[in-house]
Amino acid sequence: MIKLLLVDDHAVLRDGLKTIIESEEDILIVGEAVSGKEALKKVAELQPDIILMDINMPDMNGVEVTRILKQEYPHIKVLMLTMHSHEEYFMAAIKEGADGYLLKDAPSNQVVDAVRTVYHGEAVIHPSLTRKLLTFHQQQEKDENSLTEREKEVLSCLVEGLTNKEIGERLFVSDKTVKIHVSKIFKKLNVKSRSQVVIYAVQHKLVPLPPSS
Repeated sequence: MIKLLLVDDHAVLRDGLKTIIESEEDILIVGEAVSGKEALKKVAELQPDIILMDINMPDMNGVEVTRILKQEYPHIKVLMLTMHSHEEYFMAAIKEGADGYLLKDAPSNQVVDAVRTVYHGEAVIHPSLTRKLLTFHQQQEKDENSLTEREKEVLSCLVEGLTNKEIGERLFVSDKTVKIHVSKIFKKLNVKSRSQVVIYAVQHKLVPLPPSS
């Protein structure tokens, strides 16, 4: 049974989704939330498998909620269901770890199928947004290739787990210079932390893995 949490501040939409989903034998709506903060509270209480979530909500938007959720509950899937087809919202949601992104004009059977698809570990993107996703990945590849030789050296040090001071000592540069290189690497690879940059570098084989001890 797929445990689903509905997160949307529009009662009419929630009621409509409930009517559709409750007729499905393999999906159980375990709760509802009308704001970002309430969603986080309900997740802690109910431990759903999937969250079907809007972007525009009181006190905290869906993208922010997704970022926090993926840090605290990485196993919980997030399927965005929103009216926003703008690239900035879509890319922000995907970068924060959303597992799917549908527009509210999607047919009801498509929403139900998307819940099942995301639950089984696959991504779902609204057809009109697939081209934007392809462009996004192509830009990422371009950014990877745009790393300078020095930035690649710094990236290798980050993968080894070295601090900025240790990187500076190895490469004979100042801490300030290291920080500038690290900031540029983060920007080019679209990551926000050292842990993310290490995972990204290893997954995309951007640097040789450090020898095991």
